[in-house]
Amino acid sequence: MIRVPSPAKLNLFLHITGRRADGYHELQSIFELIDLYDWMNFYPNDDSAIEIVGLEQVDLKNNLIYRAAEILKPYAQKLCGLKIQIEKNIPMGAGLGGGSSNAATTLIVLNQLWQCGLNIQQLAELGLQLGADVPVFVHGQNAWAEGVGEHLSFIDLAQKQYIILKPDCFISTQLLFSQKTLTRDSKPTTFCAYQLKPSSFGNNFEPIARSLYPQVDEAMHYLDQFGQAKLTGTGACVFTDINAEMNIAEIVENAPCKAYVVNSLKQSPLYDFQL
Repeated sequence: MIRVPSPAKLNLFLHITGRRADGYHELQSIFELIDLYDWMNFYPNDDSAIEIVGLEQVDLKNNLIYRAAEILKPYAQKLCGLKIQIEKNIPMGAGLGGGSSNAATTLIVLNQLWQCGLNIQQLAELGLQLGADVPVFVHGQNAWAEGVGEHLSFIDLAQKQYIILKPDCFISTQLLFSQKTLTRDSKPTTFCAYQLKPSSFGNNFEPIARSLYPQVDEAMHYLDQFGQAKLTGTGACVFTDINAEMNIAEIVENAPCKAYVVNSLKQSPLYDFQL
């Protein structure tokens, strides 16, 4: 059995800078990995099937773990069957990248288990077929992201702690993208500009998420009492930096929804993974 963690991420900001001819949006964002993990257990067997335990609510054909395994099969030199058991700690549909991270973890582990012989860049390109957030988890480093999120420049970020709130709602990314009031023309910027004044960098989805989902608005109002609340991804999770003045236990205890205290990561625990 192979047991590995699958980390979550935060978007420290998220701007839409334009729309391409194919309908996809051009983005700029910073991905920061955090120590909130799903755990994945891989049990190789002599069967040819891939069984996934712990995500029964997701249809197999739409399951990113299953799709990651299927996309690697043509490269396998030593194919075997698998039972993949997942222990979910990262909330789903939350903007924390749990599904994308699980797909990336599957690509990294099976590339070695099945002796596919692919390098990280090749794995990241396969990952992009599964979702725009998968490549950053394959690389396992914090990154400045552009394009649809696939053009990555790896960056060093100061170690931080965050409080994350998970409002009790499931946000439809399609619904947010379909809103006419969504800002799609943010001025392109740079990592240097972010470093000078991070507080001026927001998330273009935040005003829409707040207006469509009262639970998000409530969570942001709550965190704004203690710091600057931000939305990660398209939500529903919101977060703020922890500072020395905060009474963390009290903030968590009185939160209007589930709260997490997390640390940022310099790199993924799967960085340089070897079986």
